[in-house]
Amino acid sequence: MTNRRKFIKQSAIATAAVGVAPGLLNACASPAEQVNVALIGCRSMGFSNLRSFLREENNVACVALCDVDSNVLEKRAAEVEKMTGKRPHTYADFRDVLDNKEVHAVIIGTPDHWHAIMMMMALDAGKHVYVEKPMGHSIEECNAMVAAQAKHPELYCQVGMWQRSSKHWFEASEIVKSGLLGDVHLVKAWIYKGYDTAYPVMEDSIAPDYVDYDMWLGPAPKRPFNMNRFHYNFRWWWDYAGGAMTDWGVHLLDFALYAMDADMPESISPGGGIFYHKPGAIETPDIQQAIYQYPKHTMIWECGLNPGIGPYQKAHGIAFVGQKGTLVVTRSGYEILPDHSSELKGPFFEAKARKEYGDGLDEHVQNLLSCIRKGGTLNAPVEVGAKTAIVSEMGNMAYRVGQRIYWNNGAQSFNEAAANDLMKLNYNKDWQLPKV
Repeated sequence: MTNRRKFIKQSAIATAAVGVAPGLLNACASPAEQVNVALIGCRSMGFSNLRSFLREENNVACVALCDVDSNVLEKRAAEVEKMTGKRPHTYADFRDVLDNKEVHAVIIGTPDHWHAIMMMMALDAGKHVYVEKPMGHSIEECNAMVAAQAKHPELYCQVGMWQRSSKHWFEASEIVKSGLLGDVHLVKAWIYKGYDTAYPVMEDSIAPDYVDYDMWLGPAPKRPFNMNRFHYNFRWWWDYAGGAMTDWGVHLLDFALYAMDADMPESISPGGGIFYHKPGAIETPDIQQAIYQYPKHTMIWECGLNPGIGPYQKAHGIAFVGQKGTLVVTRSGYEILPDHSSELKGPFFEAKARKEYGDGLDEHVQNLLSCIRKGGTLNAPVEVGAKTAIVSEMGNMAYRVGQRIYWNNGAQSFNEAAANDLMKLNYNKDWQLPKV
């Protein structure tokens, strides 16, 4: 296995040294040529991504599927065969996908704790990448993934933050930047999931015989199998993810940062806890707040699993609160709410609403395919993915430390040792983050 990984890495470096034009390595020379993709992690959003890749106008073939759950793998292989008329190769080990020379690009739809290792190994194997959000599961991982992309400029890696291919988010952001709202000193972002019931406590058990549980755990700490930590529910455990904070935070905080031209916060204060659930049902908070302090504004994150209605009667959104009015943007569109002017004896401006344009995931996939075939600029490159994933992680780090934490951007570290301890993950001995 070690020799094979060395071979993959050496082969990728040797191929890159030939000096091919950006986007042409292991891919297509023109829009007319077929792009062969493989999906790693087939159960949920990964398969939604694959459906978008396989739209007829994209000229894409699915040549391989990989999943540690053989039931999921068989079901998805049958679905792809029904959709395309051809059954893809199936694998239980993602490294076999990376060995497949037919594959031009891989879609990584696994739990978050696998994203960094798979993305970096895929680039070393000469594959383009579409990696689900959040891009990485720690500050160290995010920085390593940016370095890995820089090492392979001939390859493209699109992060699955598909709102970056949705026009109305940028339109709303430009209104904020225009000054129409006046000075914006407060930004709120939130997601309320609206789950009717809390998760039950479940006992540890033996992993099903159709699941390669050791491979599912991968770099995460070795723990007994529990259905409450598996498949979709991985989101609520620190070993594998960061709760609603990182699940939705990377989408919403992305534009909370973009519209304000904001970078890293000066400090982060925590709030929340596990209030709805019994001990042991989940690990991440079911109600959470994070207050990010910037030199000229405050950004507040809120999330909850059980409530379904958030600020402005929206289940999710971002509100930019200015002295002349507020703009609220969601996936459904945006609206501008004017404040009252005593001098004008009326509103500062006319209220306005705009529905979304119906764009997003399909356009995000097409952007990557266009870059693979012709070169160009990605809508959500690794630098974008890293920045928002890191800011989201900071909210969780403040919660886990239990106090306000201060970021030193020059030193790229926190003033608090306990927070610095959370900048890296403790991988088990069988896996390590690839060196760049």
